[in-house]
Amino acid sequence: MASTVYFTDMRALPGTNLQKKLEKLIRKAGIGNIDFADKYVAIKIHFGEPGNMSYLRPGFAKTVADVVKSLGGKPFLTDCNTLYVGRRKNALDHLEAAYENGYSPFSTGCHVIIADGLKGTDEVEVPVEGGEYVKSAKIGRAVMDADVFIALSHFKGHESTGFGGAVKNVGMGCGSRAGKMDMHCAGKPEVDKALCRGCHVCAKNCAHSAISFDENRKASIDHEKCVGCGRCLGVCNFDAIHNPNNAANDELNCRMAEYAKAVVDGRPAFYINIVNQVSPYCDCHAENDTAIIPDVGMFASFDPIALDTACADACNRMPVIPGSLLDEHLHAEGACDHHDHFTNVSPNTNWKTCMEHGEKIGLGSRSYELVTVR
Repeated sequence: MASTVYFTDMRALPGTNLQKKLEKLIRKAGIGNIDFADKYVAIKIHFGEPGNMSYLRPGFAKTVADVVKSLGGKPFLTDCNTLYVGRRKNALDHLEAAYENGYSPFSTGCHVIIADGLKGTDEVEVPVEGGEYVKSAKIGRAVMDADVFIALSHFKGHESTGFGGAVKNVGMGCGSRAGKMDMHCAGKPEVDKALCRGCHVCAKNCAHSAISFDENRKASIDHEKCVGCGRCLGVCNFDAIHNPNNAANDELNCRMAEYAKAVVDGRPAFYINIVNQVSPYCDCHAENDTAIIPDVGMFASFDPIALDTACADACNRMPVIPGSLLDEHLHAEGACDHHDHFTNVSPNTNWKTCMEHGEKIGLGSRSYELVTVR
């Protein structure tokens, strides 16, 4: 059976604004049908790595928190710590990064809690019903302590999963540090030394000291130390780092879907995707490239698979922005058009494997009916 996905565009004529449109969208989508009375409500969000300017603005989170409070709930914003070097690898730095990017109790109307604790070790082992790759998921404790779960996601490209939407925000985002390692376990990148320029950017972004350089300043990766987070692939400007395991990204997508199922099974969950500033890579980067397509709109649903599928379909109907990475890839010598914007940006990815596996394990349906909210 097709799931219902609600949509509104990013137009905001005089007399309205995007926050009012978002509130109307989520109320039309049925958020009020959830019993929020005196319930703790986790609003899972990505606060953005400082230096990145395409992450979701705090006003979107404030709108969702205000609606939750109007329905009697007790909302808090949350995320888990990261695997890689950056400003969100422990709770103290993570909180500072969130505040720096505007996510404070004063701007959003609710508190920020880093779900897996000070060092990313405060986790709960959650069984994955029907899991083929993961039997027990390691999830940040504060996420699992909540009575109701809401995912507020920035929909954009991603160098390992094709795109980052609701499933990635929930599955990868709610995994503790050990959980993220569990999801990435199939991916151990290697270096093509003929392409390596010895710039050391990969090593600076490796949190586990897995990258060293030989006498010719060529990088190599120690797989004993590497946790497979894929950060080095994203930061190499010369395509010198690749994953020789062709199934690694597909397995990552499947594990991520199973982690998402562990997070939401057995309690009310609601999902919102904001499809604007669709950058080619994740908001985990301390920079953002120009958007690959024009802004699309805001989507909401009780089904994360239908939601992400609808967003991907909508993105693929959009024109390519000239001068973007997507445009550059399409016009490169020997380019192959995969007829999918996200695969054209990151050719070693296939986001459909995540949607297919998510549907298979009962996380949601790829069939959807799109309802436009005016």
